[in-house]
Amino acid sequence: MRIVRWRPRTGPHLLAVDACVAGVVTAAYVALAGQGGADGLPRFFGPVWAGWLVAVGVGVPPAVRRLWPLPALTVVLGATAAATLLDITRDPYVSTALTLYAVALLVPPRRAVAALALTLAVSAAAVISGEAVLTPSGPWPEAVGTAALVWLVVGGAWGAGRAVRERRARAARRERRLAEEALAEERLRIARELHDIVSHSLSVIVVKASVANHVAEERPEEARDAIGAIERTGREALTEMRRALGVLRGDTATPHPPGADAVPHPSGAGSAQMAPPPGLDDLPSLVRRAERAGIRVRLRTRLAADLPAGTALTVYRIVQEGLTNVVKHGGDGTRCEVTVTADSRGQVDIGVADDGAGRTAVPGRGELRGGHGLVGMRERVMMYGGTLRAGPRPGGGFAVSARLPAEPAHGTVPDRREPTP
Repeated sequence: MRIVRWRPRTGPHLLAVDACVAGVVTAAYVALAGQGGADGLPRFFGPVWAGWLVAVGVGVPPAVRRLWPLPALTVVLGATAAATLLDITRDPYVSTALTLYAVALLVPPRRAVAALALTLAVSAAAVISGEAVLTPSGPWPEAVGTAALVWLVVGGAWGAGRAVRERRARAARRERRLAEEALAEERLRIARELHDIVSHSLSVIVVKASVANHVAEERPEEARDAIGAIERTGREALTEMRRALGVLRGDTATPHPPGADAVPHPSGAGSAQMAPPPGLDDLPSLVRRAERAGIRVRLRTRLAADLPAGTALTVYRIVQEGLTNVVKHGGDGTRCEVTVTADSRGQVDIGVADDGAGRTAVPGRGELRGGHGLVGMRERVMMYGGTLRAGPRPGGGFAVSARLPAEPAHGTVPDRREPTP
């Protein structure tokens, strides 16, 4: 999985802003290098080219502070210290502060801390030496106060850069966590859909294959019926699997290659690619599949209101998994009752109950093991803020009952589109 990491922002617009700032600072230092001493403070008496060189060293590096923060800091710190010692200016190291901000923002923490310590030491030494030793302009306490002001400016800039770095790192971690959660949810959704799509059909196939193998010699007609049921169920499962894989590949309409046989949809709708998501109208065909496996099913539906497509799909999947459990664990002749009731407000009650009275003499049926069906049903019901109960019945058999409220949890239901080829 690709990990989302925080990356520094060095877009062209930011570099353009830095270039403008660098131009202003350079121009200001060129002017300071040529001004006289009318204010009574020491002034620079060196050659013009030296003043310009210092001005360039102080003003230009901030233009590339986001590209090369440490080299830029090295140049600007040296030039600013030289400007202080040469009496060109005694500003609070604004250019150094701008560059140190980029260091704290872009450079790894240990190196950024070392750069801060070096900056504080060099700036304090330059300010105190220039104002109190080389060309004194006031008493020692005044020089120390100026050094403290410089520390406040450069330290504040470094702290601001570090705070922005931490904020962006937290945002990157949050983005990574959301991406991981979305990936896990998508994997769970795919696993749940694939389980719901094929487990019912495969359970019928396994049961009918066991029947055919058991009665092949003694009752060949019954064996042929079982093989026919296997063929029909296999075609239906293949069609639904093609629908699911079509969606996972992102296909909206996957044409059959020349010469390939198109598998008809169980409902006779033609191409599997155009099949709509299953809903309440597909419950009778679901019941017929279970009856092919020897289960006697009675379906009762009472709908006082039309259900949204997402709710209808959830009802279909719950009934499908309930019947799958009956096929897996019930015997031939097991009686099962499926009820779906929806009131005028849209609240839905689903029940799948069997009597457990079937014959279990067919080998292979008892070897079928439960999978993630009940877990998948519970997850679907929880998405709607509903309830699910599943367990043995007092008089024998097994029962599953679910209730979906009229309004989903938090007022919304995630978009759960049925895989459609």
